[in-house]
Amino acid sequence: MNSWDCASEQHLSRERQKARDLRRSQWWRNRIAEGTCYYCHASVPPSELTLDHVVPLIRGGRTTRGNCVPACKDCNSRKKDLLPVEWEDYLRQLRDRDNSE
Repeated sequence: MNSWDCASEQHLSRERQKARDLRRSQWWRNRIAEGTCYYCHASVPPSELTLDHVVPLIRGGRTTRGNCVPACKDCNSRKKDLLPVEWEDYLRQLRDRDNSE
């Protein structure tokens, strides 16, 4: 399967349905009960955590327990469709900018 197949509308629709189902699961309720964002480690009320795909669906990611993490809305919005290595680069640039000021 090439990368274009992964991001097809059919793939996205199927994986988004799986994400809706996963958010209703006991496993997800247990994950968000900790109240911690996977990315920034901030304490967040469980009701405010969102489900984020570490490898985004549009980039070929799947809705699996190993690819879905709780994220605060700010991190989820900033990460968008970045792959993990791209997200790390983005965070490194932010740290470097903050350290140079």
